[in-house]
Amino acid sequence: MAAMSITHQMGAISGTPVVSESGNGTAESTAALSAAAVWKLPLPAIRCRAGAEIEGLSPPVSPCLSPVMGGMRADLSVACQAFATEIEAAPAEREYRVGGTKAKGKGVPVYVMMPLDSVTMGNGVNRRKAMKASMQALKSAGVEGVMMDVWWGLVERDSPGTYNWGGYAELLEMAKQHGLKVQAVMSFHQCGGNVGDSCTIPLPNWVVEEINKDPDLAYTDQWGRRNYEYVSLGSDTLPVLKGRTPVQCYADFMRAFKDNFKHLLGDTIVEIQVGMGPAGEFRYPSYPEQDGTWKFPGIGAFQCYDKYMLSSLKAAAEAAGKPEWGSTGPTDAGHYNNWPEDARFFRREGGGWTSPYGEFFLNWYSQMLLDHGERILSSAKSIFQDMGVKISVKVSGIHWHYGTQSHAPELTAGYYNTRFRDGYIPIAQMLARHGAILNFTCIEMRDHEQPQDALCAPEKLVRQVALATREAQVPLAGENALPRYDETAHEQILGASSLNIDGEESDMCAFTYLRMNPDLFQPDNWRRFVAFVKKMKEGKDSHKCRELVEREAEHSVHVTRPLVQEAAVALMH
Repeated sequence: MAAMSITHQMGAISGTPVVSESGNGTAESTAALSAAAVWKLPLPAIRCRAGAEIEGLSPPVSPCLSPVMGGMRADLSVACQAFATEIEAAPAEREYRVGGTKAKGKGVPVYVMMPLDSVTMGNGVNRRKAMKASMQALKSAGVEGVMMDVWWGLVERDSPGTYNWGGYAELLEMAKQHGLKVQAVMSFHQCGGNVGDSCTIPLPNWVVEEINKDPDLAYTDQWGRRNYEYVSLGSDTLPVLKGRTPVQCYADFMRAFKDNFKHLLGDTIVEIQVGMGPAGEFRYPSYPEQDGTWKFPGIGAFQCYDKYMLSSLKAAAEAAGKPEWGSTGPTDAGHYNNWPEDARFFRREGGGWTSPYGEFFLNWYSQMLLDHGERILSSAKSIFQDMGVKISVKVSGIHWHYGTQSHAPELTAGYYNTRFRDGYIPIAQMLARHGAILNFTCIEMRDHEQPQDALCAPEKLVRQVALATREAQVPLAGENALPRYDETAHEQILGASSLNIDGEESDMCAFTYLRMNPDLFQPDNWRRFVAFVKKMKEGKDSHKCRELVEREAEHSVHVTRPLVQEAAVALMH
């Protein structure tokens, strides 16, 4: 998904990286794989004790946790036979379609993000063998589908209106063959520069040419620094890209995708996530990590200093009868790595954000972002209507300094959310007008895991966004911002996927897990992941006892073991 996006992205965003419990690097990972364990078949399904006793059950000691040195069966015959048996015994799959409603407490389908470089610069499939083994393992573990970035910079790379879907056609057919659904991300941003970005995929060559000729097509800060991750929304409606507007380019791309993959829409391709900014997220590039410009937990910087944004600001100020407000953005908003109290504009006492000018500017800045979303979603809705797919938008989980009054990092990103104003309801209402899903990040984070001096509050933020989506009657989906393979993160996701708000359950419609890589397929990580998927699918109100769910997960682990080994090794190369 989105490309790293925080949003997977939030590498720095969490302060300190989470270290995998199964090893620190390629050498250790390879060693763990070569000394693969023999996994015993699970015992027959046990009877569950009813009533309060279920609550008191402690997690069983897995029959599969005692590795025996000597390696794993090389052939797949036993695994294939078990896999076929499991499919026959499995309940009917949940439908994930437009108009479908998921019963409360009945579970959340899990998707897994594919590698950012799943398609090569030569428009072929990267690590084909690994992709096939990974998809088969994911399917047998109960995963609903995969999320893949469809890069503008790859498909329409060389000339306007010339689309090369090579690689994507093969990957989508591969997903179909394995019975996996696909969330396709229309990635109109550059890959590279965010934490988690494992490759570099620039914007199309012809777009870069136009930006080089007119640097104001790039987002710009008050010091003149340009950001080339995404075309500035200030030029949305101007024919600055070889005679087309940026929004026309996005619409033409989506229309070409629809025309080329019409036969898969609504069946294999069930969701179109529309990229709307850096990392594929609906925001300004206010915290760019490239070249060390921004570091967590800095407040970021406003991105409204290209000539097109300033022209809009000038017109808005004149319309408000305050032409003196239209020449520039706030000049006292500090630098990228300041804290709120270091910048006069964001201070608790007498901060400019509470002044008439501050309110005018923040209203304009956030409204420009909302208008950007309206324009692109209007196109997406008209293109994909009646095609049986959902449309979604990713909103970034900017949780640092959330405990302050000004919420400075959210403000610079374009979310006008403060102690006194809810900035997520307008976003949710905008999505509601187009029947879109709000996909939110940082679902795996807990407040106490974050630096306390930065007043981080991801749990409170998730709850606020869930309330906004409920008020606007917009479906909420989620994903983790950082790679996490531990049960603590899994339990947090399980809880957040079905929040109790004012006595009413608020369920997510889907969850996307970051990401398909060698670490995911390490034995301990995979065992925990399979159990997590089972629990998500069972739902909060499941009558199955925990012990039975654990045993079902162990069976899937056994079935997928050879595939997982193959996938982990292949993904390393």
